[in-house]
Amino acid sequence: MPGGQSVSDRLLDRIAIVELVSRYCRGIDRRDFALVRSLYHDDAIDEHGSMFRGGPDEFVAWLPQVTAAWELTRHEISNSVVAIDKDRAEGEHLVRAWHRTPPPDRREFIIHGRYLDRYERRAGEWKFYHRQLVLDHAELRPVDETVMAQLGGEAPHGISGSGDPSWRLDLLARLGR
Repeated sequence: MPGGQSVSDRLLDRIAIVELVSRYCRGIDRRDFALVRSLYHDDAIDEHGSMFRGGPDEFVAWLPQVTAAWELTRHEISNSVVAIDKDRAEGEHLVRAWHRTPPPDRREFIIHGRYLDRYERRAGEWKFYHRQLVLDHAELRPVDETVMAQLGGEAPHGISGSGDPSWRLDLLARLGR
């Protein structure tokens, strides 16, 4: 086996890394910036194109400012590829990052891109060491308010921040703490 690891160890590592990426998405979308911070090593770097490049503390300090423009965000990950070598790993994850502006003239801004990540396992825990957003495509379109109104009574509407229904799930609300 590459790196001398068993198949089960490699699968557990891959699961841990994919979970790390999923927690990042939850942290961003629910505005749980303490969770986001917990996912990075202290000496990590995050690169979000020309918008931001810096360490995790600066990244988390920047997030409230950049997310304030959005009523709701939703980051979806697909086609994850992870390469692991002992306590180092790299990943490429397709991301569809959906952003909605607030009323009255709501718009959807959708980014199709990839996260190119480097991870390190330290003290038994995988965290981001370097994260880079790569933009592949973007869309901007109006929100279909008719459909939103028709579905209004069918299910609770998601929102960013602690008012989202997912915060009522105690175990999810405590992630990263």
